[in-house]
Order: sequence, then structure tokens, then C-alpha cells
Amino acid sequence: MFTGIVEEIGTIDELKGSRNGARRFYIKCRVVLEDLKIGDSLAVNGVCLTVVEKSKGSISVEAVEETIKKTTLGSYKPGDSLNLERAVRLTDRLGGHIVQGHVDATGKVVSIDRLPMSRMYRFKIPRGLMKYIIPVGSIAVNGVSLTVAEKLSESFRVAVIPHTFDNTCFKFLRVGSEVNIEIDMIAKYVESIMKK
Repeated sequence: MFTGIVEEIGTIDELKGSRNGARRFYIKCRVVLEDLKIGDSLAVNGVCLTVVEKSKGSISVEAVEETIKKTTLGSYKPGDSLNLERAVRLTDRLGGHIVQGHVDATGKVVSIDRLPMSRMYRFKIPRGLMKYIIPVGSIAVNGVSLTVAEKLSESFRVAVIPHTFDNTCFKFLRVGSEVNIEIDMIAKYVESIMKK
């Protein structure tokens, strides 16, 4: 379980495996190393992965074929940057929203507008997920907890403040970039209950 508050930007040092098969990521990092143990969960661009190796200045995580298929992890290469967040502790403040690290789908950056005090990003996602999007509701994009600013027919917009822009991989996104999308889990639970 995570909060969607990114702790640091890591860098892929090495990759093993194929783009379509299981992959092991060797990630350079500093902050998340402080109390991370082998077997711990780590959100990597919004995907919950298990730490399988730890050394000075880096960790490694593995993604199986199903995870590669459902996320953007298959497109990464050495040198790419990743949002990293350790699992939340029960004593932590929940600064974002409850994020599971279970990606619902990938989306695409449609536009980026620079405003005087922020940047407005518009993301297109699969039509079937749009029913879960509500204005001022929560959503996780590449593991970042955000508030929906506007819901459109097949896309939504979020405002990104300068702090979030500077301290996450949002600064590397361009029009056409693919991202991991996780819908607020509360909406999915409500739908499931109402169907019974």
C-alpha cells in the first residue's frame, strides 16, 4: 500500500530479460535505500514490485510477464528515470490517497499546457475506465497521487504544481508519452458492491 507521494527519482542502471518477458531492473537510488529490505514492496512508476536485491546505491526488482503486459515497464531502457516510493507505514501521514500499485491500464499524454503557477496535463485512457473518473477525485499517474481537475469524454486533466513537477518524472513526460494509470480503489469497490 502506498500514498502516491514520490520519495525520489531513481535511474535504471541495468536491465535483464526481454521487453515482452520477465525483466529485472537494477535501479540507482539513495533515499529509499535507508530502511528498505529484500522482500519489501516498492512502487516503481506506480507499479508495486518486490525488492529482490540490495547493494550500496542501488536495488533490483523483478516484473513478471503479466506486469510487463499491463504496464509501461516493458518500454523502459537503461538511463530512464522512475518515480520511487516505499510502502506506507501505519504511523505515516496519508498525504496523497490510498494507492495499491496495481495498475489498471496505461494512458497517453495528449497535451501539456504551461500556466503561470502550474502545468496542466491531459491524459487519454481506455474508455471503460472513464466511469471511475470524477472531478476533484483522486487518481494515480505513474504512481503520483493527483486530483482530477477536469473530466472530458475520453480523457481527463490534472494540474501539476511546481514541487510535484520538480520532484517526480512528470518533468520528463512529453505529448505521446505512455503512463501507468491506477483508478481510485474506492470507486471500484463501490461499483462491485452495487452490482450485487
